[in-house]
Amino acid sequence: MPSTQDTSFDAIVIGAGFSGLAMLHHFNQLGLRSVVLDSADGVGGTWYWNTYPGARTDSEFYYYSFSFSKEVREEWTWQERYPSQPEVKAYLEFVARRLDLYKDIRFGTKVETAAYDEDANVWSVTTADGQVLTAKYLVSGMGVLSAPNLPDIPGASTFAGQSYHTSRWPRDREVDLRGKRVGVLGLGASGVQLVPVVAETAGELFVFQRTPNYVVASSNRAVDEQWMNEVRENYDESFEKAFDHGFAVPFVKPELGAKDASAEDRERVFEQGWAEGGFHFMLETFNDLAVDQESNDHASDFIRRKIRETVTDPATAELLCPKDYPFNGKRPPGGHSYYEAYNRENVHLIDVKSRGIDEITPDGIVVGGELYELDVLIFATGFDAMTGTLTRIDIVGRDGEVLREHWADGIKTNLGLSAHGFPNFFMILGPQTPYANLPVAIQAGVGWIADAVEYAREHGIERLESTAEAEREWAEEVNRAGSATIMASGAKANAWFIGANIPGKPLEFNVYMGGADTYFRRCAEIADAGYPGFVPQTADA
Repeated sequence: MPSTQDTSFDAIVIGAGFSGLAMLHHFNQLGLRSVVLDSADGVGGTWYWNTYPGARTDSEFYYYSFSFSKEVREEWTWQERYPSQPEVKAYLEFVARRLDLYKDIRFGTKVETAAYDEDANVWSVTTADGQVLTAKYLVSGMGVLSAPNLPDIPGASTFAGQSYHTSRWPRDREVDLRGKRVGVLGLGASGVQLVPVVAETAGELFVFQRTPNYVVASSNRAVDEQWMNEVRENYDESFEKAFDHGFAVPFVKPELGAKDASAEDRERVFEQGWAEGGFHFMLETFNDLAVDQESNDHASDFIRRKIRETVTDPATAELLCPKDYPFNGKRPPGGHSYYEAYNRENVHLIDVKSRGIDEITPDGIVVGGELYELDVLIFATGFDAMTGTLTRIDIVGRDGEVLREHWADGIKTNLGLSAHGFPNFFMILGPQTPYANLPVAIQAGVGWIADAVEYAREHGIERLESTAEAEREWAEEVNRAGSATIMASGAKANAWFIGANIPGKPLEFNVYMGGADTYFRRCAEIADAGYPGFVPQTADA
């Protein structure tokens, strides 16, 4: 077991969330001397930092979890269909205890730079407190939703009230919103989860909306003993189905397209999907909602009808109805009484797309010349997704090339796992990995990396690194797959998966839209063939 004073390792993993914990466990299974570094004071990653009111998963518990540990599967009991942030964090803490991972994690350790030494074939990682750690292998487990996006709004720093970002909600004290005038900026998943909870306590809630979202109702409920036992009995089957699904969920793939169904059958199926809630509406109703415009129009119209049925004020309902982009043009979040919140007298929807935000003043937000006075301002403005955590630190590869510079003219990776010029550096959920249920995709990536490292050790391969040609081929496939979907319209919706939510970020597919199942098979084929496209260099080379 490495001591807290050790500085030399076989592998360094950055991040102690789902990705980092899984990677550490797999490396421990291989007998590698490994360490996980995290700036937080505990495990959880995204689920450590995002403690805002209403934070919970969009995926159901039984596939938002690990499948590789029988002990964890059998001993952990979930409480809710869609677990809340405290429950997910507690789960990851249990995983770290049960798999004896804490001894190899260094908390309160922020990574500043990571540089590759070609002569020594090691990565040197420098932390904010001046430590320098070295390892042959470096793995990023920093997550895809970890680099907060703060919008550049004139006067933002002058606001005299309380100001928060959902991803950095205070952990040391309760934020008392009772009776206060609260403003919320941003209506992605965080904002959609936040609004109905804050509405219950705030005196007045002002929701500043630029782009309305297609929010699919999610009916949450407690997990009883019978349900939990059924899940445990079928874990293997569920995860086999998930690995064989385009979104990495254990759902039955529909056989019919929406445009091919009769109007009666289409309405019945949509109603069933809506009642089941969440991803079931998107993935278990019809098979062409993401690729056929006519079928997508039917789904979009259905959701708009649901909004108008739910929201009692017609003008507010119309503002909440997306009309400029299709369903799935940005990631549709699951909602828990989201639309119902706008029926409360203390909730006010402010359209900032037509009038624009002029500025933030010490007293509040000015929209179209009108001041909305606030006591509290909450930024639910999301993240610099997929690339943000990797470009905000200096990751320096061969010949001094920095990873952000490597991507300056477009993302280049091999399967989102490796980059040319960065030997023995791997990314879990790196850019160009699948648009899918994350824990399943994480397990696939972690397993692939562990197998690749084991293969390299067994065959005397000192460096595993993507070729430039493999990067080009994968970038072409990512673009081809994305362009064939409705998601290609993501710029209209400021979607994070094409970088449209970050001013100045190149508009390109940050994720692979060709299906998680297709991606998993491709990864397996490459591994089975001896890792072509990953420059293997032996000790004698």
